Amino acid sequence: MRRLALIAVPYIWLLALFLVPFLIVLKISLSDIAMAIPPYTPTLDLTEGWEGLKDFFSNLDFDNYIFLTTDDLYWKAYLSSFKIAVIATFLTLLVGYPIAYGMAAAPDHWRPTLMMLVILPFWTSFLIRVYSWIGILSNEGYLNQLLLSLGIISSPLTILNTNVAVYIGIVYTYLPFMILPIYAALERMDGSLLEAAEDLGCSRITAFWLVTFPLSKNGIIAGCFLVFIPTIGEFVIPSLLGGSRTLMIGKVLWEEFFNNRDWPVASAVAVILLLLLIIPIILFQRNEQKQREAEG
Repeated sequence: MRRLALIAVPYIWLLALFLVPFLIVLKISLSDIAMAIPPYTPTLDLTEGWEGLKDFFSNLDFDNYIFLTTDDLYWKAYLSSFKIAVIATFLTLLVGYPIAYGMAAAPDHWRPTLMMLVILPFWTSFLIRVYSWIGILSNEGYLNQLLLSLGIISSPLTILNTNVAVYIGIVYTYLPFMILPIYAALERMDGSLLEAAEDLGCSRITAFWLVTFPLSKNGIIAGCFLVFIPTIGEFVIPSLLGGSRTLMIGKVLWEEFFNNRDWPVASAVAVILLLLLIIPIILFQRNEQKQREAEG
């Protein structure tokens, strides 16, 4: 009974905060838009009992999902979000791996301090941190002022309201999610393996690619998933830093819900996004399971 109670806690958590909200969104996606509050007409009324359930399935239609295929905006938003998420994840890996490697190679008494510095941004509001980049990247921002004062550029660079600003914001925001899994994998690595590789004639660079990098593969995979999954549905960063020219599915979802007040179509967009994210989530869970089995 103790084991059953322990296992039941996370399942109840998932049921209450994931499955139930998903079923509500799915129900709205199968409804019809209406000039009302809320702005849709439910096609499923549980108060009618079994008869209402039979009417729901007999009149079931997927018009809202079919509508998504008739407008180029939606599939372009999905593709754009996927492209931005992939590039941002790759850039985060390029920045995060050397930091994690340096942390793992640092003396033991420095590691807690370095860990605190990585986690320190979480002590500040996410929204405030993103807003601060507006003051840095704008035409009159600190970055352009610095470059102009150093004589590197002759006129301000246009960075804000571009995809470059979105990449900067995503890399800055999700960098700890990349560093921490890689650092955890590198910290557990046996240093004698590198010494053995160097004794056998490998240079430090060769030993890194033959020993260190493969052993940190699980951390890299975990970090990439932890960055990619939330990035593909990101709304705040592209809205504040990307402007109107940055197309991401999170912005489309927001506009459908709050500007167009088309809750059924917005719910259909959300359901498809969630179904697309299930694939990397399943892959991430399998990777975590294999890692635990290897450690066991």
